[in-house]
Amino acid sequence: MSTTLPTTSRARWLAFGVLCSVQLMVIIDTSIVNVALPSIQSELGFTQSGLGWITNAYTIAFGGLLLLSGRLGDLISRKRMFIAGLVVFTLSSLLCGVSTSQVMLVAGRFLQGAGAAMAAAVVMGIVITLFTDPRELGKAIAAFSFVGAAGGSLGVLAGGVLTQGINWHWVFFINVPIGIAASLFAVPLVKGDKGLGLSEGVDIPGSILVTAGLMLGVYTIVEVPIYGWVSLPTLGLGAVAALLLAGFVVRQATAAKPLVPPTLFQSRNLTGANIVQLLLVAGLFGFNFLGTLYLQEVLGYKPIEASLAFLPLALTLAVVSLGLSTRFTMKFGPRTALLTGLALITLALLLAARAPVQANYLVDVLPMAVLLGAGAGLTMPAVMAMAMSVATPTDAGLASGVAGTSGQIGGALGLAIFAALASGRTEDLTATGSSQLDALNGGFHLAFLVSACVVVLGIVVAATVLRNTPMMAGPPPAAEEPSTAEGIPS
Repeated sequence: MSTTLPTTSRARWLAFGVLCSVQLMVIIDTSIVNVALPSIQSELGFTQSGLGWITNAYTIAFGGLLLLSGRLGDLISRKRMFIAGLVVFTLSSLLCGVSTSQVMLVAGRFLQGAGAAMAAAVVMGIVITLFTDPRELGKAIAAFSFVGAAGGSLGVLAGGVLTQGINWHWVFFINVPIGIAASLFAVPLVKGDKGLGLSEGVDIPGSILVTAGLMLGVYTIVEVPIYGWVSLPTLGLGAVAALLLAGFVVRQATAAKPLVPPTLFQSRNLTGANIVQLLLVAGLFGFNFLGTLYLQEVLGYKPIEASLAFLPLALTLAVVSLGLSTRFTMKFGPRTALLTGLALITLALLLAARAPVQANYLVDVLPMAVLLGAGAGLTMPAVMAMAMSVATPTDAGLASGVAGTSGQIGGALGLAIFAALASGRTEDLTATGSSQLDALNGGFHLAFLVSACVVVLGIVVAATVLRNTPMMAGPPPAAEEPSTAEGIPS
């Protein structure tokens, strides 16, 4: 595979733009379909429980294959894995768009998740090899984190426009021209790497154990709203998933060429940052989902009003992550930036936990939105920088896959746990005679309070496990594929 090596600053940022566009497309696809679900249900005849599989099929494949995809990227070339994932994602998007049956759509969504995992797992590994200057790398990580954070909100907006303006098929068709364009630009722009070779780490038993364990674990979590936390299906499947993952850990400790070298997790910063990210994403996912419900069900906002109410959150996130976080991190270190951001998020969640039924937007909603945006703008680049700080050219894809997996599991857990807490508390308050609005608000209060506690746990981990190292520079360049082009002029 020939490449144009990004030897100039302009070429590096063009390549980075391609990576961000694909990451944005993948993130958007986790939420763009939600608005279209009623239309899909009406046309294809899904039951209410079956409708959930349009989302779950994507989530299970995405979360289950990130780790394996990241390691395979190190072995066969991260560029090859990225482009292969992009092709799979694009073709499966076309399959989803032309679907005429429930089975066809769910199968297409599973393949979409697999393609998304293949591409997304290696993106950050490619990013840190593009930039060797710490300041440039800091800006890149901040921008990449903003893309990830903004993707969910853009997905909801895009889903509504496409579904209402055309039809639900276009929430999938829109990926096809974007995927084709990204593939055509990725071939000359994204830096090529030879990879270690499959002989250096294809642990087939380990691959089967970790993929099956993660997929079953994610499936168990996303089915909790149906079965409950203490039901036989949840406990039984959760136990099997835990056994599979435990078997994977044992296998990695004894395999001659493990899929995931155990030494990777000896780094305090890598292990601690991924734990913090899991807790952080869990707390934020709970707020994103329940905060919107609070605005609509308690305060009576219309969907577009709820979106506009959180616009200051997105704007603050953009200002902090793109404009301030790199300078803050360069001056004080990523650990300090992370702790500061986590403290701001905790304060925002505590404000949400006291929001009244008759809330004033300027007093009760705007402050928590701004605090949450500022906190996320500091924490997301910092936690990613620390998670990738020990990555080398031989394991950057694996480290990227681990970071993606921790985020996916955190999101699934947050959504399941906090939605269940809010629902249970609401039912209890209703049973004791509370009004519908008071009961709903009481449920949201409990969920936001527990979310704050989860983020506080992240603060404890960050303070006790992480070390405040200087802003990292990218790893030394890996072996590159022969280039047949002269490079992009600056």
